[in-house]
Amino acid sequence: MGKLDFFVRRTVQLGITLWAVATALFMLFRLMPGDPTSYIISPGMTPAVRQRLIASYGLNDPLWVQYVRYIQNLLTLDLGRSFKTNERVINMLVTYLPNTLVLMLTAFVVAYIIGISLGVLTGWYRGTRFEKATVVTALVGRSVPSFWMGILVLWIFGAKLGIIPMSGMTSLGSGPKNFWAMVFSLDFLKHMVAPVIVLAFYYMGYPLLIMRNSMLETLSEDFIDLCRAKGLTERKIMFNHAARNALLPVLTAAAIAIGYAVGGSVLIETVFGWPGIGREMIRAVLRRDYPVAQGTFLVLALSVIVMNFVADLLYGVLDPRVTYD
Repeated sequence: MGKLDFFVRRTVQLGITLWAVATALFMLFRLMPGDPTSYIISPGMTPAVRQRLIASYGLNDPLWVQYVRYIQNLLTLDLGRSFKTNERVINMLVTYLPNTLVLMLTAFVVAYIIGISLGVLTGWYRGTRFEKATVVTALVGRSVPSFWMGILVLWIFGAKLGIIPMSGMTSLGSGPKNFWAMVFSLDFLKHMVAPVIVLAFYYMGYPLLIMRNSMLETLSEDFIDLCRAKGLTERKIMFNHAARNALLPVLTAAAIAIGYAVGGSVLIETVFGWPGIGREMIRAVLRRDYPVAQGTFLVLALSVIVMNFVADLLYGVLDPRVTYD
């Protein structure tokens, strides 16, 4: 099978997966207990006004009619309107998604820089106390729930010491001119430090352990002995030859990790009061706001599915030994 055939097959699989996820989300929210109209219908409304309002959202149509309309709207990127605010869901996503991406990608970059560096050193210094301490730290970081770590950080450094903000991404009344002015402001960086550290500590273990194992395999290769026979320094062998060859599995795994990083924003954004797509998803589920909940779930699922697709393509591009059979 050629590269083009592989790309076409994976694209078709991507489309089928997205359709399955969208269908599952549609059914999931309609099987949930509770009345979604409880938030949009006031007890003081007359029956006639109540029926007109329900009809305006299409909630009195048969389920299959709602499903067909839902799929048709998805094809045109129409995710509906919020039951709570009547705002278009796509506009809400455009507002909240950049906040999530800034937080997640910053934590991801910090985690991968530290994780890869420590992975190289732990592989190189195998059997030492440094390796044992680093591996244990990485395993602890992956084992401890990130929301619990976030609550602990907030309690110690926010409530007790008062050196980090307790919630949000800007202080009240700061009023930045636009998104980028806010991102590069000192106030924003101060709010971002704690959630980034918590997330980076959790993400760091993944690249660290992969890099360590890859380094151990690379160091057993014959070309490492050849480098020593040529008289190269240990530093050059470690960074210029061993680490460079061991980096491939980490880079291909990074694409998948980015998808999960965006999808894993839900708990951290809720703990730190970060106004991103994860926190908005929780609020939409609690108030049974179907269109917003479906839209946010779909975006998070899309990030995982697409990055898995990118990882499959990267394997073939970065490693010529990979075949498409």
